[in-house]
Amino acid sequence: MAEKAWEKLKERLKSISRKTAPVKLEERIAKIKEVQRGWLNYFRGTSIMAKLRALDGWLRNRLRYCIWHDWKKPERKRKNLIRLGIDQDHAYAFSRTRKGGWAIAQSPILGSTITLKRLKQKGYQSLTDVYIELNPSLCEPPYT
Repeated sequence: MAEKAWEKLKERLKSISRKTAPVKLEERIAKIKEVQRGWLNYFRGTSIMAKLRALDGWLRNRLRYCIWHDWKKPERKRKNLIRLGIDQDHAYAFSRTRKGGWAIAQSPILGSTITLKRLKQKGYQSLTDVYIELNPSLCEPPYT
């Protein structure tokens, strides 16, 4: 049963973070928050930190992929990469890459520009942070 519920959570997050859904990033993050709050209450009292870390990384890549897809044109990608702190030569090269969006979302270029800090500024809260809020006693070391 728990494995089925876990798969259902991942499917729900996947449907929210589809790149083709015509939704603004802030709305997408609000929906993710709503879903994660409910599901983490469902999993309350269980020891799932390792699974949450893996799911967190995957979800952040999905959000980077959505952002990359929203930029659409190479020139807009280049300008946004420059705004995020990439030098002009690298920004030009990455904006015109022939790699797919998922490969770019996992690349160091987006990992170093669209960081967890920047996502948090947009309102994103990681699954592990929410889990620790809901289960503070499970996340403390056993000797305290």
